[in-house]
Amino acid sequence: MNSKIIGSGSYIPNTTVTNLDFAQHQFLNEDGSPFPYANDVVAQKFKEITGIEERRYVEDQLLTSDIAYFAAQKAIEDAGIDPETLDYIIFAHNFGNVKQGAIQTDILPSLSARVKHSLKIKNPKCVAYDILFGCPGWIEGMIQANAYIKAGMAKRCLVIGAETLSRVVDIHDRDSMIYSDGAGATIIEATHDDHIGMLAHETASFTHDEAYFLYFGNSFNTEHDPDVRYIKMHGRKIYEFALNQVPKAMKECLDKSGIAIEEVKKVLIHQANEKMDEAIIQRFFRLYKQTPPEGIMPMSIHKLGNSSVATVPTLYDLLIKGKIENQELHKGDVIIFASVGAGMNINAFVYRL
Repeated sequence: MNSKIIGSGSYIPNTTVTNLDFAQHQFLNEDGSPFPYANDVVAQKFKEITGIEERRYVEDQLLTSDIAYFAAQKAIEDAGIDPETLDYIIFAHNFGNVKQGAIQTDILPSLSARVKHSLKIKNPKCVAYDILFGCPGWIEGMIQANAYIKAGMAKRCLVIGAETLSRVVDIHDRDSMIYSDGAGATIIEATHDDHIGMLAHETASFTHDEAYFLYFGNSFNTEHDPDVRYIKMHGRKIYEFALNQVPKAMKECLDKSGIAIEEVKKVLIHQANEKMDEAIIQRFFRLYKQTPPEGIMPMSIHKLGNSSVATVPTLYDLLIKGKIENQELHKGDVIIFASVGAGMNINAFVYRL
């Protein structure tokens, strides 16, 4: 018994925010002192490092559970299934529902329960739950769904990754320019063909020294309410950690699958930072004493930014539907899905279409 993706969907918000839209922001250092460079210089350096030109924010009235429902609905339609046949709904996010202008997150009921409600699923045996696993959450949800299927506990699952990071960023922190909003979803189903679908997976949590590389902290503006927290990160530490650990995890996963590196057609990696992702791919192929083939790593970060758990399922949905320029997938292609994020967590799985 194995598991395969039979449908996908994504929701990309309509509001485009370019780097130039940050021109009026007052960027500050961590101690609250003025940042010494003009915003146009900041924006140019930011683009050179991250590759991000623009990102998407949700409309004020929408919540994370709303856009997750939109993506889930598309995935169900794409798969052509009756939602009542779903055994699990696994929803990966990190901040719950945060209303525009609010300072409190809402996870009661769980976001997965809200999506199930919106889908009008009556079946009580369709189990809905949320997972908090940083940016690798959707991949971990896929690994969990695969485990349920292999154990005979499920035949069909809906896995969602959605986030509205625009609601939890400190506008005085330059790192706020990285983050965006979005949702992606997949339907995963049992198959008796062991040569397709998820062939191997790998997960690791590094918490001894790395647990607080990403954390909730105060605004860089010392006049802001000290009890309100925003997403913060130690960017250099994350960069070094990712370069050291992600290629190793990807190699362990690929070796476990028994697939040769030459068979890998695409690597769908968390869209966090273009330079970091490129360096990870270089190091991964170097472990096999090879160089990455051209076009091996499709990218969506340039226009969509970093939407955390949504980046990988959104990228897959766009790619499988021919919406990534000069990129395509074919039946039989081997893909590596990989991510790194808060925890610090790393995961990957090898998949054959």
